[in-house]
Amino acid sequence: MSRIVDTVVPRRLGTGFRWLLASSWSSNLGDGIVLAAGPLLVASRTEDAFLVALAALLQWLPPLLFGLWAGALTDRLDRKRLVIVVDSVRALVLLLLAVAVATDVASIALVLLAMFLLGTAETFADNASSTLVPMLVQRDDLALANSRIQAGFVTVNQLVGPPLGAFLFAAGQAWPFAADAVLVAAGAALVSRIALPPHRSEVRHTHIRHEIAEGVRWVRHHAAVRTLVLTIFIFNVTFGAAWSVLVLYTHERLGLGPVGFGLITTVMAAGGLLGTVSYGWITRRVSLANLMRVGLVVETLTHLALALTTTAWVAVPVFFVFGAHAFVWGTTSVTIRQRAVPTALQGRVGSVNLVGVFGGLVIGAGIGGLLAQSYGVTAPFWFAFVGSAVFVVLVWHQLRHVAHADEQDAPAA
Repeated sequence: MSRIVDTVVPRRLGTGFRWLLASSWSSNLGDGIVLAAGPLLVASRTEDAFLVALAALLQWLPPLLFGLWAGALTDRLDRKRLVIVVDSVRALVLLLLAVAVATDVASIALVLLAMFLLGTAETFADNASSTLVPMLVQRDDLALANSRIQAGFVTVNQLVGPPLGAFLFAAGQAWPFAADAVLVAAGAALVSRIALPPHRSEVRHTHIRHEIAEGVRWVRHHAAVRTLVLTIFIFNVTFGAAWSVLVLYTHERLGLGPVGFGLITTVMAAGGLLGTVSYGWITRRVSLANLMRVGLVVETLTHLALALTTTAWVAVPVFFVFGAHAFVWGTTSVTIRQRAVPTALQGRVGSVNLVGVFGGLVIGAGIGGLLAQSYGVTAPFWFAFVGSAVFVVLVWHQLRHVAHADEQDAPAA
């Protein structure tokens, strides 16, 4: 057993990182369970497409609202303690939600409030937890450590968690939320075992608005990163519109039950694993600009295929290909930013990208709910197809900047 542990988490990464990794995997398993159970709970309380989309919006909204605050607090407070406190609050909210569901007093309003509180807590917990890795691991081992955390996310959050959440929901609607409460509490307990090296917070005396504005100006003047952020924003509007009603789509259009809905996420994660494993091979043969072009076409055709099909056996391969595309796209966007952005601006440019990601999702979720409510559950997918296709035509030539992202001189901020 110890040999298996040493292979997965080499001793040189340290005992502290092993506790952190165990905490990450525990929390990710709980989050994966609720990834499927949350939308199913909302759909069991209402058939209103707008309210179903609103649930997705309320989970995507906290990073947009509180992301910058979470970063500031992480730099000013004890990071380990922040993770423990926030995860304890998450566990309490989940436990109360499970009790409310079990006693049949969980109204749609209460469920939506719980989703927002959980999304808010997760924003702060994830931000603080991510800063612990470089405090525990040597610089040369950061890639290995982060790959282990990412592997846990793909396997337990995306592959194992959703079908387990759907299965638990089918057994009893309160079970997945009770299970998540236990797993998140376990994650907090595991973090408490970590012994961090001595460190001091460095509080800046300049106003945060000035620092944010500097990052925004840099993005505006850098062609490759500007194109990347704009593309992510637009495509998350179209993606958010379609995926915000995915639970209704899989039930009404594909005829899948709760377990089938959970398996959709598993299929996309399996595609993601394929994309992750083959990424090095792909990038040795395809330029980043062409890789992005292919990704945009794949996503556009995904929306079209899902809008047209009524058969689960046709939709499943589409979800698999989309999952591979999503992981390849995510890795590509991070690579472009790391090549192009100066070290001193990585955080602020990353925050601009984050606003683009979640701003697009929030806007898209609102559009998707209104379209599905007025024109049916496939309307958001038709919107996503048309919007994506138009944007691909407009941005196609601009993507040439991406191929030379690391060759350009960084513009003055």
